[in-house]
Amino acid sequence: MTDEIWIVDDDRGVRFVLAEALRDAGLAVREFDAVAGVRAALREARPALLLTDVRMPGEDGLALLGELQAQGIGPVIVMSAHTDVATTAAAYRLGAVDYLAKPFDLDHAVASVQRALASAATPAAAGPMPAPDHALLGESAPMREVFRLIGRVAASDLNVLITGETGTGKELVARALHEESARRDKPFVALNTAAIPSELLESELFGHEAGAFTGATRRVLGRFEQAEGGTLFLDEIGDMPLILQTRLLRVLAGGEFYRVGGRELIRGNVRIVAATHQDLAARVAAGAFRADLMHRLDVVRIELPPLRRRSSDIPLLARHFLAATAQELKLPPKRFSKAALKLIAQRDYPGNVRELENLCRRLAVIAPGSEILPADLGSGADAARGSEWTDALREWATQALADGEADIHARARVALDQTLLNVALQASDGHRQNAAQALGVGRNTLTRKLGASRPRRR
Repeated sequence: MTDEIWIVDDDRGVRFVLAEALRDAGLAVREFDAVAGVRAALREARPALLLTDVRMPGEDGLALLGELQAQGIGPVIVMSAHTDVATTAAAYRLGAVDYLAKPFDLDHAVASVQRALASAATPAAAGPMPAPDHALLGESAPMREVFRLIGRVAASDLNVLITGETGTGKELVARALHEESARRDKPFVALNTAAIPSELLESELFGHEAGAFTGATRRVLGRFEQAEGGTLFLDEIGDMPLILQTRLLRVLAGGEFYRVGGRELIRGNVRIVAATHQDLAARVAAGAFRADLMHRLDVVRIELPPLRRRSSDIPLLARHFLAATAQELKLPPKRFSKAALKLIAQRDYPGNVRELENLCRRLAVIAPGSEILPADLGSGADAARGSEWTDALREWATQALADGEADIHARARVALDQTLLNVALQASDGHRQNAAQALGVGRNTLTRKLGASRPRRR
């Protein structure tokens, strides 16, 4: 084995800056532009650590990672500009010790290399599992971090708490954690704790025996038993009644429970993934949630960003939802025009990804043509179109500030007033009273802003 760090990337610029940063940190570095070169070099030496890109001409980095794992060579750090759940999870499953999403911070990359060198190589796994398809999509930086966390913790049995606003896709993250874990062949069971009446929630969770209460005519298994060996997803955990929180805490602590009305002690093997849109710490402070239960659930936290923080993902998501709806409902495929897609990306989505999906499903059904146009978006298009002038204003202000121009605010106010007044006068055929009324200002205000040089209507 050499003391060299090997970098494999077909992008010469990435290789250069990363290699220089590692050399500045006192490390020896060797560069490769393809997997073939690494394979040839391995006949004579082994690296102390290898960093590899995923997508390269010819063989990709994951194939190389699999070979290195089989030969017991490592540690390996994977780099990629194309971060998604399947790729990150596959990298960790194949033995990668870290995953760097491009563009990455050089200090962070050097620190990752130093950590990997200081620790033992990850033990080899029995072999890669087939990678499932995932409904989670995104290329923005916040979603890349989500994918990285999923890939990192999926293979563990740690409890996970998923936080985020309503409609951000918390159940999709829970399913991805299950599908990328060793429990993937066992059940994934989901329960929305806020949707079940409090008097029935205990039975839903733990099951009941015949005769346990009125109407209980037979034994019914609860969600814990249904999820045996797999994953139990508890959505909206922040709304769980306190008395049920106590029972859940006992199960998490000891792995044992009784069915309602039962005497048989049941031992379960279930991974818990919980989710909430609420601030659990605030709920604890208010006495509505147990602090010890929060700590049991919050071993690893994955925070899902709202759609407004990942707006660059909207076109990708919109095209996906439109195509998926057409396939699901057996409709003729449709596509967005550039103008319509731009308007969709400019809209506000307080309901987050779920609201965007519903919009696309509706358009897939009701839009008349094969191409969705701005007119098909209805009032939402008008609202989005209204933001186009602010985009132009933003560009002008940015350039004016960069050029060091003076009195920017005053000039912008004058230009805004003159534009609105001229348009209103044109719309009212030059009648100042009507123009002022349309703008919501007094006639004297309009006259003052226009100035004495403007001709008056007779």
